[in-house]
Amino acid sequence: MDAADLRIFEAVARLGGMNRAAAELHTVQSNVTARIRALEEELGNPLFERHSRGVSLTAAGKRLLPYAGRVQQVIAEARQAVADDGTAKGPLVIGSLETTAALRLSPVLAVYAQRHPAVDVTLRTGTSAELIDAVLGRRLEGAFVCGPVDHAELEEEIVFREELVVLTAPSVRTLDKALSASELKIIVLRLGCSYRQRLEDILARRGIVGLRRLEFGTLEAIFGCVAAGLGITLLPKALIGPVWRDGRVAIHEVAPREAVVETLFVRRRDARVSSALAAFLDQARPDTRRVAAAE
Repeated sequence: MDAADLRIFEAVARLGGMNRAAAELHTVQSNVTARIRALEEELGNPLFERHSRGVSLTAAGKRLLPYAGRVQQVIAEARQAVADDGTAKGPLVIGSLETTAALRLSPVLAVYAQRHPAVDVTLRTGTSAELIDAVLGRRLEGAFVCGPVDHAELEEEIVFREELVVLTAPSVRTLDKALSASELKIIVLRLGCSYRQRLEDILARRGIVGLRRLEFGTLEAIFGCVAAGLGITLLPKALIGPVWRDGRVAIHEVAPREAVVETLFVRRRDARVSSALAAFLDQARPDTRRVAAAE
């Protein structure tokens, strides 16, 4: 068994067929079939069940699959390490909360792109849960998520601190009045959003549970629904300046222990830090940002 065998095995498992794997690997179906049969004989276990629609993994195949993926990842990282001469260049795929991207990353990315034009940055947004899963699955080199995060496989670094506030319709004068509404609804991003969980925790401590939720995919939709009086939400105070100054929403502060949240950058402990990522993190850190602003 070698890396080439595992690459073929992984392709067949992912694509569900010998023909499809052969097409992706630019070889013929008979070669793929022969390599899989030889691998099964060597391991002494069938790895696939054959059927009219293609193939599916056996129990033994399912046990082998994570190792195949790990080998391919190590090979890919080895190639990247050889090519990385210390200059920030090539692809950089990172993730971020939508709020962090809108509030904090635009100036960081602008300076970074100017200083490191050879890097092709891809920024993917999602909830904290989605982003952490993508980092663990090695689909992202790292991501900005809401803390705290406690995972043995992740390295974390505090990069930003935010003050959270409750938003209501402009006619609501106090937070107590908002929370005493007979049909209180919370307006939130999808499940896995850390601010959504924080709002539910804040309300639970006040004995308010079992609320109806309105879920939306964008911050603008949330602002619009809050302004229309459909419910309340919780977001970073610095993010809502324009809609607050325009009178579209009212803001209500909560206790400091409930309001302060840390935005962390997380990455796998066992993953190599590319020169592109190292340069980006250096640019994103508070001390670096203050120096850049003073220049």
